[in-house]
Amino acid sequence: MKTVNMHEAKTHLSRLVEGVEKGEPFIIARAGKPVVKVTLVEQPAPRRLGFMQGQFEVPDDFDDMMADEIQAMFEGKYDGSGLYVPPDRRKPEA
Repeated sequence: MKTVNMHEAKTHLSRLVEGVEKGEPFIIARAGKPVVKVTLVEQPAPRRLGFMQGQFEVPDDFDDMMADEIQAMFEGKYDGSGLYVPPDRRKPEA
């Protein structure tokens, strides 16, 4: 890996950065001691919005699905069975 002194880095920064863009990182040294390593910043992959369009349907009640169960969890009333029925909707036991 190429090492340049501070003065050379300031004088030729554009050229050095072009090299980094081509995959050639470098080190900046002060008084002969390495101080900074200059490398290319990794770019995150672009988000692919809409790539599954038409492959599934979101139900109309999606935002309300399992609302009773979620509320019961917050209130500490849910037993985890997945069969939660709010007290006001329960059938009397025979």
